Amino acid sequence: MRAGFLFGEVSEGLRRNVTMTIAMILTTAVSLTMLGGGLLAVRIADKTEQYFLDRLEVRLYLTEDVSATDPDCVNDPCRTLMADLEAVDGVENVQYLNRDAAVREAKEKTFKDQPELAEYVSETPLPASLRVKMTDASLYPTIYEQFYERPGVGMVRNDKDIVDRLVSLFDGLRNAAFGMALLQAVAALLLIANMVQIAAFTRRTEVSIMRLVGATRWYTQLPFLLEAVAAALAGGLLATVGLFVARPLVIDRALGDLFASNVFPQITFDDIFTTALMVMPVGVLFAGLTAYATLRWYVRE
Repeated sequence: MRAGFLFGEVSEGLRRNVTMTIAMILTTAVSLTMLGGGLLAVRIADKTEQYFLDRLEVRLYLTEDVSATDPDCVNDPCRTLMADLEAVDGVENVQYLNRDAAVREAKEKTFKDQPELAEYVSETPLPASLRVKMTDASLYPTIYEQFYERPGVGMVRNDKDIVDRLVSLFDGLRNAAFGMALLQAVAALLLIANMVQIAAFTRRTEVSIMRLVGATRWYTQLPFLLEAVAAALAGGLLATVGLFVARPLVIDRALGDLFASNVFPQITFDDIFTTALMVMPVGVLFAGLTAYATLRWYVRE
């Protein structure tokens, strides 16, 4: 098949059904943008989980009597607790924070942007704690079971609970984006099928003539298939642009302060580019398959 004839047929078909072509491009673009948003939510969740798991720790808050009387953790039960924690397989290190260090940490890190709370913390005695850094987050149940009822331990806090809540939030956003993408994808596929049927119907006479003079079925139907692929490719390009634009206009505005303060790992252009490389082939592939199925089952010329 001559390339000039083929591209001429494709451009003519797209121009002839311009309103449906535009509708299909926009619907495909929205569908793929939603799909890309879902994939970005998955990527954010994975990066956030890994980001926090790398910094994951268990903290044992000590009772009031230990916090007030043992600022250097040199007496029992603090000394014994620290030694036993260091002996647990998978514990990387154990750091003791006395009451003064706990107040200083709260003022300089936790509430550094909230001076009122920082002042309140300064006037409120905080418990001393043992900060346990682990090589594997799955060690938490073991540490909890062994130490939560030990003398001198007031409370055991696990950062993994916070990580799990954050990840579940992004999972919810991902599911919502995938749900919207699925609805838009159904609309896009129906538009593709309708566009192919209408294009074939409007050119039924010339297709019949071509078949009479010996043209194969594949020869006459390839332009219709390429029209659908071209429209899907245009929609994929719009979706890619939308994802790149969404980063400064949506993602950075919503989470920019959290990125800047290292609460969340930042979404980079590489993340968006990788997502786009996954999204565009999906759109083109489904458009091609839908067009082929439509031609196979509904167009008999």
